[in-house]
Amino acid sequence: MRKKILSLLFGTDQVLSIISGLLLAGLIAVISYYASDGIGILMSMKNSPISTVTLAIIIGILIRNTLGVPKVFNNGIAFSIRKLLRLGIILMGIRMSILDVAKVGGLAIIIVIVCISTGLWVTTIITRRLKLSDRLGMLIAVGTGICGVSAIAATAPAIGAKDDETAYAVGTITIFGLIALLAYPYLAHILLKLSDIQSGIFLGTSIHDTSQVTGAGMMYNQIWLGDDKTTFPTTMDIAVVTKLVRNTFIAVVVPLVAYIYAKKNDSTQSAKVKFSTFIPFFVICFVLLAIVRTVGDYLIVNKAIFWDPDSWNSTQKFIQSWSGHFLVVAMAGAGLSIDIKKLGHLGYKPFFVGLFSALTVGVVSFVLVKLFINSSVN
Repeated sequence: MRKKILSLLFGTDQVLSIISGLLLAGLIAVISYYASDGIGILMSMKNSPISTVTLAIIIGILIRNTLGVPKVFNNGIAFSIRKLLRLGIILMGIRMSILDVAKVGGLAIIIVIVCISTGLWVTTIITRRLKLSDRLGMLIAVGTGICGVSAIAATAPAIGAKDDETAYAVGTITIFGLIALLAYPYLAHILLKLSDIQSGIFLGTSIHDTSQVTGAGMMYNQIWLGDDKTTFPTTMDIAVVTKLVRNTFIAVVVPLVAYIYAKKNDSTQSAKVKFSTFIPFFVICFVLLAIVRTVGDYLIVNKAIFWDPDSWNSTQKFIQSWSGHFLVVAMAGAGLSIDIKKLGHLGYKPFFVGLFSALTVGVVSFVLVKLFINSSVN
Protein backbone atom coordinates (compact mmCIF):
# COMPACT_ATOMS: atom_id res chain seq x y z
CA MET A 1 0.00 0.00 0.00
CA ARG A 2 2.79 2.42 0.92
CA LYS A 3 4.57 1.82 -2.40
CA LYS A 4 1.34 2.34 -4.34
CA ILE A 5 0.71 5.67 -2.60
CA LEU A 6 4.27 6.85 -3.23
CA SER A 7 4.07 5.81 -6.89
CA LEU A 8 0.78 7.65 -7.25
CA LEU A 9 2.20 10.85 -5.74
CA PHE A 10 5.73 10.82 -7.13
CA GLY A 11 5.68 8.42 -10.10
CA THR A 12 8.03 6.06 -8.23
CA ASP A 13 8.23 4.44 -4.81
CA GLN A 14 11.89 5.52 -4.62
CA VAL A 15 11.16 9.12 -3.65
CA LEU A 16 14.78 10.17 -3.19
CA SER A 17 15.50 9.24 -6.81
CA ILE A 18 13.51 12.24 -8.07
CA ILE A 19 15.66 14.82 -6.26
CA SER A 20 18.54 15.11 -8.76
CA GLY A 21 16.35 15.49 -11.86
CA LEU A 22 13.99 17.87 -10.08
CA LEU A 23 16.90 20.04 -8.95
CA LEU A 24 18.28 20.13 -12.49
CA ALA A 25 14.92 21.22 -13.90
CA GLY A 26 14.59 23.76 -11.08
CA LEU A 27 18.06 25.18 -11.77
CA ILE A 28 17.18 25.61 -15.46
CA ALA A 29 13.96 27.39 -14.43
CA VAL A 30 15.89 29.83 -12.20
CA ILE A 31 18.43 30.53 -14.95
CA SER A 32 15.57 31.09 -17.39
CA TYR A 33 13.89 33.63 -15.10
CA TYR A 34 17.06 35.71 -14.79
CA ALA A 35 18.01 35.33 -18.45
CA SER A 36 14.56 36.42 -19.64
CA ASP A 37 14.62 39.49 -17.38
CA GLY A 38 18.17 40.28 -18.51
CA ILE A 39 17.21 40.13 -22.19
CA GLY A 40 14.32 42.52 -21.52
CA ILE A 41 16.61 44.97 -19.71
CA LEU A 42 19.26 44.83 -22.44
CA MET A 43 16.65 45.56 -25.09
CA SER A 44 15.03 48.29 -22.98
CA MET A 45 11.67 46.55 -23.15
CA LYS A 46 9.02 46.33 -20.42
CA ASN A 47 8.44 42.65 -21.17
CA SER A 48 11.18 40.40 -22.50
CA PRO A 49 10.60 39.24 -26.11
CA ILE A 50 11.84 35.79 -25.07
CA SER A 51 9.78 34.31 -22.26
CA THR A 52 10.98 32.30 -19.30
CA VAL A 53 9.13 29.25 -20.63
CA THR A 54 10.82 29.47 -24.04
CA LEU A 55 14.26 29.69 -22.46
CA ALA A 56 13.53 26.82 -20.04
CA ILE A 57 12.54 24.52 -22.91
CA ILE A 58 15.44 25.55 -25.16
CA ILE A 59 18.04 25.22 -22.39
CA GLY A 60 16.65 21.80 -21.50
CA ILE A 61 16.81 20.64 -25.12
CA LEU A 62 20.37 21.94 -25.52
CA ILE A 63 21.57 20.15 -22.39
CA ARG A 64 19.89 16.89 -23.39
CA ASN A 65 21.29 16.92 -26.93
CA THR A 66 24.81 18.23 -26.24
CA LEU A 67 25.98 17.28 -22.76
CA GLY A 68 23.48 14.46 -22.36
CA VAL A 69 21.38 13.60 -19.31
CA PRO A 70 22.52 10.61 -17.17
CA LYS A 71 19.87 8.10 -16.12
CA VAL A 72 20.09 9.24 -12.50
CA PHE A 73 18.11 12.34 -13.51
CA ASN A 74 15.31 10.47 -15.31
CA ASN A 75 12.91 9.96 -12.40
CA GLY A 76 13.10 13.61 -11.39
CA ILE A 77 12.56 14.79 -14.97
CA ALA A 78 9.58 12.45 -15.33
CA PHE A 79 8.19 13.76 -12.03
CA SER A 80 8.45 17.36 -13.20
CA ILE A 81 6.69 16.61 -16.51
CA ARG A 82 3.89 14.44 -15.16
CA LYS A 83 3.23 15.32 -11.53
CA LEU A 84 4.55 18.88 -11.17
CA LEU A 85 2.88 19.96 -14.41
CA ARG A 86 -0.48 18.66 -13.24
CA LEU A 87 -0.05 20.25 -9.82
CA GLY A 88 0.68 23.58 -11.51
CA ILE A 89 -2.45 23.27 -13.65
CA ILE A 90 -4.56 22.30 -10.63
CA LEU A 91 -3.35 25.36 -8.73
CA MET A 92 -4.31 27.50 -11.73
CA GLY A 93 -7.90 26.73 -10.79
CA ILE A 94 -7.70 29.38 -8.05
CA ARG A 95 -7.33 32.05 -10.74
CA MET A 96 -10.89 31.69 -12.05
CA SER A 97 -14.34 31.22 -10.56
CA ILE A 98 -16.33 28.22 -11.70
CA LEU A 99 -18.56 30.65 -13.61
CA ASP A 100 -15.54 31.92 -15.55
CA VAL A 101 -14.49 28.34 -16.29
CA ALA A 102 -18.00 27.49 -17.52
CA LYS A 103 -18.14 30.65 -19.64
CA VAL A 104 -14.82 29.94 -21.34
CA GLY A 105 -15.70 26.28 -21.78
CA GLY A 106 -19.01 27.24 -23.35
CA LEU A 107 -17.27 29.55 -25.80
CA ALA A 108 -14.73 26.93 -26.80
CA ILE A 109 -16.70 23.68 -26.89
CA ILE A 110 -18.05 23.91 -30.47
CA ILE A 111 -14.61 24.81 -31.83
CA VAL A 112 -13.11 21.95 -29.80
CA ILE A 113 -15.59 19.46 -31.27
CA VAL A 114 -14.96 20.62 -34.85
CA CYS A 115 -11.16 20.57 -34.40
CA ILE A 116 -11.23 17.06 -32.90
CA SER A 117 -13.46 15.80 -35.71
CA THR A 118 -11.24 17.44 -38.33
CA GLY A 119 -8.08 15.94 -36.82
CA LEU A 120 -9.54 12.43 -36.76
CA TRP A 121 -10.97 12.63 -40.28
CA VAL A 122 -8.00 14.22 -42.04
CA THR A 123 -5.41 12.01 -40.33
CA THR A 124 -7.32 8.85 -41.23
CA ILE A 125 -7.52 9.85 -44.90
CA ILE A 126 -3.83 10.80 -45.19
CA THR A 127 -2.78 7.62 -43.40
CA ARG A 128 -4.66 5.48 -45.91
CA ARG A 129 -3.28 7.42 -48.87
CA LEU A 130 0.27 6.83 -47.62
CA LYS A 131 -0.55 3.16 -46.88
CA LEU A 132 0.45 3.34 -43.23
CA SER A 133 -1.17 1.06 -40.67
CA ASP A 134 -4.62 2.09 -39.46
CA ARG A 135 -3.39 1.79 -35.89
CA LEU A 136 -0.56 4.29 -36.39
CA GLY A 137 -2.90 6.70 -38.16
CA MET A 138 -5.46 6.46 -35.38
CA LEU A 139 -2.83 7.12 -32.71
CA ILE A 140 -1.58 10.22 -34.52
CA ALA A 141 -5.20 11.30 -35.05
CA VAL A 142 -6.20 11.13 -31.37
CA GLY A 143 -2.89 12.70 -30.34
CA THR A 144 -3.48 15.62 -32.70
CA GLY A 145 -7.17 16.03 -32.02
CA ILE A 146 -7.55 15.42 -28.28
CA CYS A 147 -4.70 15.57 -25.81
CA GLY A 148 -1.39 14.53 -27.26
CA VAL A 149 0.57 11.77 -25.56
CA SER A 150 -2.17 11.09 -22.99
CA ALA A 151 -4.68 10.25 -25.72
CA ILE A 152 -2.12 8.03 -27.46
CA ALA A 153 -1.40 6.18 -24.21
CA ALA A 154 -5.13 5.60 -23.63
CA THR A 155 -5.85 4.52 -27.21
CA ALA A 156 -2.85 2.26 -27.90
CA PRO A 157 -3.99 -0.72 -25.77
CA ALA A 158 -7.59 -0.21 -26.87
CA ILE A 159 -6.69 -0.93 -30.52
CA GLY A 160 -3.84 -3.34 -29.92
CA ALA A 161 -1.16 -0.98 -31.24
CA LYS A 162 2.41 -2.24 -31.50
CA ASP A 163 5.21 -0.64 -29.49
CA ASP A 164 6.87 0.87 -32.56
CA GLU A 165 3.55 2.36 -33.72
CA THR A 166 3.03 3.95 -30.32
CA ALA A 167 6.60 5.28 -30.33
CA TYR A 168 6.17 6.74 -33.83
CA ALA A 169 2.92 8.44 -32.83
CA VAL A 170 4.42 9.89 -29.64
CA GLY A 171 7.47 11.14 -31.55
CA THR A 172 5.35 12.76 -34.25
CA ILE A 173 3.13 14.51 -31.71
CA THR A 174 6.17 15.66 -29.75
CA ILE A 175 7.81 17.25 -32.80
CA PHE A 176 4.82 19.24 -33.99
CA GLY A 177 3.63 20.04 -30.50
CA LEU A 178 7.04 21.51 -29.70
CA ILE A 179 7.05 23.56 -32.91
CA ALA A 180 3.56 24.84 -32.13
CA LEU A 181 4.50 25.63 -28.54
CA LEU A 182 7.38 27.84 -29.61
CA ALA A 183 5.76 29.38 -32.72
CA TYR A 184 2.02 29.71 -32.18
CA PRO A 185 2.07 32.46 -29.52
CA TYR A 186 3.99 34.69 -31.96
CA LEU A 187 1.83 33.50 -34.87
CA ALA A 188 -1.40 34.30 -33.02
CA HIS A 189 -0.36 37.75 -31.82
CA ILE A 190 1.88 39.08 -34.61
CA LEU A 191 0.78 37.42 -37.86
CA LEU A 192 -2.83 36.40 -37.28
CA LYS A 193 -3.61 39.52 -35.22
CA LEU A 194 -5.85 37.63 -32.80
CA SER A 195 -7.06 39.25 -29.59
CA ASP A 196 -5.89 37.89 -26.24
CA ILE A 197 -9.14 35.94 -25.83
CA GLN A 198 -9.06 34.61 -29.40
CA SER A 199 -5.41 33.65 -28.99
CA GLY A 200 -6.21 31.62 -25.88
CA ILE A 201 -8.86 29.55 -27.65
CA PHE A 202 -6.62 29.19 -30.72
CA LEU A 203 -3.74 27.88 -28.59
CA GLY A 204 -6.03 25.59 -26.63
CA THR A 205 -7.58 23.99 -29.72
CA SER A 206 -4.59 23.79 -32.08
CA ILE A 207 -1.66 22.63 -29.91
CA HIS A 208 -1.48 18.94 -29.08
CA ASP A 209 -0.41 18.22 -25.51
CA THR A 210 -1.60 19.79 -22.25
CA SER A 211 1.95 20.71 -21.27
CA GLN A 212 2.52 22.36 -24.65
CA VAL A 213 -0.69 24.38 -24.45
CA THR A 214 0.18 25.52 -20.93
CA GLY A 215 3.68 26.52 -21.99
CA ALA A 216 2.39 28.43 -25.02
CA GLY A 217 -0.16 30.26 -22.87
CA MET A 218 2.54 31.23 -20.37
CA MET A 219 4.75 32.45 -23.19
CA TYR A 220 1.96 34.67 -24.49
CA ASN A 221 1.26 36.08 -21.04
CA GLN A 222 4.90 36.79 -20.27
CA ILE A 223 5.66 38.48 -23.58
CA TRP A 224 2.50 40.52 -24.25
CA LEU A 225 0.63 40.80 -20.97
CA GLY A 226 3.45 40.91 -18.43
CA ASP A 227 2.27 42.44 -15.16
CA ASP A 228 -0.93 43.83 -16.64
CA LYS A 229 -3.49 43.38 -13.85
CA THR A 230 -6.45 44.54 -15.95
CA THR A 231 -6.48 41.53 -18.26
CA PHE A 232 -8.69 38.75 -16.95
CA PRO A 233 -9.03 35.97 -17.75
CA THR A 234 -5.59 35.93 -19.35
CA THR A 235 -4.66 34.17 -22.56
CA MET A 236 -3.12 31.35 -20.52
CA ASP A 237 -6.33 30.95 -18.49
CA ILE A 238 -8.38 30.71 -21.69
CA ALA A 239 -5.91 28.30 -23.34
CA VAL A 240 -5.76 25.92 -20.37
CA VAL A 241 -9.52 25.79 -19.82
CA THR A 242 -10.02 25.18 -23.55
CA LYS A 243 -7.48 22.38 -23.44
CA LEU A 244 -9.12 20.80 -20.41
CA VAL A 245 -12.41 20.80 -22.33
CA ARG A 246 -10.58 18.96 -25.13
CA ASN A 247 -9.15 16.48 -22.62
CA THR A 248 -12.61 15.45 -21.42
CA PHE A 249 -13.47 14.24 -24.93
CA ILE A 250 -11.08 11.34 -24.40
CA ALA A 251 -14.00 9.73 -22.54
CA VAL A 252 -16.03 9.73 -25.77
CA VAL A 253 -13.45 9.25 -28.50
CA VAL A 254 -11.35 6.38 -27.11
CA PRO A 255 -14.26 3.94 -26.57
CA LEU A 256 -15.63 4.92 -29.99
CA VAL A 257 -12.27 4.33 -31.67
CA ALA A 258 -11.88 0.99 -29.89
CA TYR A 259 -15.35 -0.12 -30.95
CA ILE A 260 -14.89 0.93 -34.59
CA TYR A 261 -11.47 -0.69 -34.82
CA ALA A 262 -12.67 -3.91 -33.18
CA LYS A 263 -15.69 -4.12 -35.48
CA LYS A 264 -13.63 -3.41 -38.58
CA ASN A 265 -11.03 -6.03 -37.69
CA ASP A 266 -13.44 -8.50 -36.08
CA SER A 267 -11.33 -8.44 -32.94
CA THR A 268 -12.51 -8.56 -29.35
CA GLN A 269 -9.07 -7.97 -27.89
CA SER A 270 -8.72 -4.49 -29.38
CA ALA A 271 -11.97 -3.43 -27.73
CA LYS A 272 -10.45 -3.58 -24.24
CA VAL A 273 -10.45 -0.08 -22.80
CA LYS A 274 -9.04 1.16 -19.52
CA PHE A 275 -11.80 3.48 -18.33
CA SER A 276 -9.68 4.92 -15.50
CA THR A 277 -7.67 6.89 -18.07
CA PHE A 278 -10.67 8.76 -19.45
CA ILE A 279 -11.19 11.76 -17.19
CA PRO A 280 -7.77 12.90 -15.91
CA PHE A 281 -7.88 13.44 -12.14
CA PHE A 282 -6.11 16.78 -12.43
CA VAL A 283 -8.98 18.14 -14.55
CA ILE A 284 -11.40 17.35 -11.73
CA CYS A 285 -9.06 18.96 -9.19
CA PHE A 286 -8.77 22.10 -11.35
CA VAL A 287 -12.56 22.44 -11.37
CA LEU A 288 -12.75 21.82 -7.61
CA LEU A 289 -10.24 24.60 -6.93
CA ALA A 290 -12.25 26.93 -9.17
CA ILE A 291 -15.26 26.07 -6.99
CA VAL A 292 -13.20 26.87 -3.89
CA ARG A 293 -12.38 30.27 -5.43
CA THR A 294 -16.08 30.88 -6.16
CA VAL A 295 -17.26 29.91 -2.68
CA GLY A 296 -14.45 31.86 -1.02
CA ASP A 297 -15.22 35.02 -2.98
CA TYR A 298 -18.93 34.72 -2.16
CA LEU A 299 -18.44 34.14 1.56
CA ILE A 300 -15.91 36.93 1.97
CA VAL A 301 -17.83 39.49 -0.08
CA ASN A 302 -20.95 38.73 1.95
CA LYS A 303 -18.96 38.68 5.22
CA ALA A 304 -20.17 35.19 5.99
CA ILE A 305 -16.77 34.19 7.41
CA PHE A 306 -14.24 36.09 9.48
CA TRP A 307 -11.48 36.34 6.91
CA ASP A 308 -10.59 39.72 5.56
CA PRO A 309 -10.44 40.25 1.77
CA ASP A 310 -6.76 41.23 1.81
CA SER A 311 -5.74 37.89 3.35
CA TRP A 312 -7.91 36.00 0.87
CA ASN A 313 -6.37 37.90 -2.05
CA SER A 314 -2.85 37.30 -0.70
CA THR A 315 -3.58 33.57 -0.45
CA GLN A 316 -4.80 33.49 -4.04
CA LYS A 317 -1.72 35.34 -5.28
CA PHE A 318 0.58 32.99 -3.34
CA ILE A 319 -1.07 29.93 -4.91
CA GLN A 320 -0.99 31.52 -8.38
CA SER A 321 2.69 32.36 -7.98
CA TRP A 322 3.64 28.79 -7.09
CA SER A 323 1.49 27.49 -9.91
CA GLY A 324 3.63 29.51 -12.33
CA HIS A 325 6.88 28.32 -10.75
CA PHE A 326 5.83 24.67 -10.96
CA LEU A 327 4.86 25.07 -14.62
CA VAL A 328 8.21 26.62 -15.58
CA VAL A 329 10.07 23.75 -13.87
CA ALA A 330 7.80 21.30 -15.74
CA MET A 331 8.66 23.00 -19.04
CA ALA A 332 12.37 22.70 -18.24
CA GLY A 333 11.77 18.99 -17.62
CA ALA A 334 9.95 18.74 -20.95
CA GLY A 335 13.00 20.21 -22.70
CA LEU A 336 15.32 17.78 -20.90
CA SER A 337 13.20 14.85 -22.13
CA ILE A 338 13.39 15.67 -25.85
CA ASP A 339 16.00 13.60 -27.68
CA ILE A 340 16.27 15.03 -31.19
CA LYS A 341 18.17 12.00 -32.50
CA LYS A 342 15.31 9.66 -31.62
CA LEU A 343 12.77 11.98 -33.22
CA GLY A 344 14.85 12.02 -36.39
CA HIS A 345 14.30 8.28 -36.93
CA LEU A 346 10.56 8.54 -37.52
CA GLY A 347 10.65 8.40 -41.31
CA TYR A 348 8.99 10.80 -43.69
CA LYS A 349 5.50 9.22 -43.85
CA PRO A 350 4.52 9.56 -40.17
CA PHE A 351 6.20 12.97 -40.24
CA PHE A 352 4.06 14.07 -43.18
CA VAL A 353 0.87 12.75 -41.54
CA GLY A 354 1.67 14.68 -38.35
CA LEU A 355 2.55 17.85 -40.26
CA PHE A 356 -0.57 17.83 -42.44
CA SER A 357 -2.84 17.04 -39.49
CA ALA A 358 -1.35 19.74 -37.30
CA LEU A 359 -1.60 22.37 -40.03
CA THR A 360 -5.18 21.41 -40.87
CA VAL A 361 -6.34 21.60 -37.25
CA GLY A 362 -4.51 24.91 -36.84
CA VAL A 363 -6.18 26.44 -39.90
CA VAL A 364 -9.63 25.20 -38.87
CA SER A 365 -9.11 26.56 -35.36
CA PHE A 366 -8.03 29.97 -36.66
CA VAL A 367 -10.99 30.27 -39.07
CA LEU A 368 -13.54 29.30 -36.41
CA VAL A 369 -12.01 31.58 -33.79
CA LYS A 370 -12.08 34.50 -36.20
CA LEU A 371 -15.67 33.81 -37.24
CA PHE A 372 -17.28 33.06 -33.89
CA ILE A 373 -15.19 34.43 -31.01
CA ASN A 374 -15.41 38.09 -30.01
CA SER A 375 -12.55 39.88 -28.31
CA SER A 376 -14.26 39.55 -24.92
CA VAL A 377 -15.74 36.67 -22.96
CA ASN A 378 -18.47 38.93 -21.53
